[in-house]
Amino acid sequence: MATHSNLPLSVVKIGGNVVDKPEALTSFLHDFHQLKGRKLLVHGGGVLASKMAERLGITTKMVNGRRVTDAETLQLVTMVYAGWINKSIVAQLQQIGCNAIGLSGVDGNAIPSARRNPEPIDFGFVGDPITRKMDGELITTLLEKEIVPVFCAITHDGNGSLLNTNADTVASSLAISLSKQYRTTLYYCFEKEGVLRDVNDSESLIPLINRETFAQLREQGVIADGMIPKLDNSFSAIQEGVSEVMILHARNLLQKRGTMLIG
Repeated sequence: MATHSNLPLSVVKIGGNVVDKPEALTSFLHDFHQLKGRKLLVHGGGVLASKMAERLGITTKMVNGRRVTDAETLQLVTMVYAGWINKSIVAQLQQIGCNAIGLSGVDGNAIPSARRNPEPIDFGFVGDPITRKMDGELITTLLEKEIVPVFCAITHDGNGSLLNTNADTVASSLAISLSKQYRTTLYYCFEKEGVLRDVNDSESLIPLINRETFAQLREQGVIADGMIPKLDNSFSAIQEGVSEVMILHARNLLQKRGTMLIG
């Protein structure tokens, strides 16, 4: 596979709290379209999935910020993530002149995964990407043709089973895989200014976090719930070759204002 190590690539993950708000999503997609160079989008959708589950009478269970996925929930999240949300985002990008293609980790075997070990917690049909098996050839081909891949967080185990996969982890795994071909920056965009000392105070932004600071903030309870896997994925990405990781509000993508993570 050709190497494009001097070319920048932006891997951008957008969270469900933005995806669920039409005006915020539209604004974000316009900014995403304006990002220079090659880019790739990974989207969540947990908020809409939880709302749909409630409407259908399906119990939502979360552990450490991650969804427990039984067979019924797997059907639901596949329909929501890979169907409605993915194609709606692609349609909006096409509308503003961004030639995008909607994908899951199943398509083209883009993201091979393994079902998570049921010990110590059985998350059900939840998968973890096997980064060493991701060669990125399909994605690189699309990027070089100036087609923007838009990934949802559904993967597969190679044995015919779909797996619900944390979207932050999908973004991190794609960034790691593609860092072998590109100078890759990973952006986690959501509804907060970045990592905050006080989640209710947007002025309490922590502009820079390293591994030692992360451990301290986690022990103090400043970093908790869904932010824990987000930072775990971020530091893993840096260790595996990703150039930069930023956590920021979706509206600040072009300004690149938020929390920067360093090794």
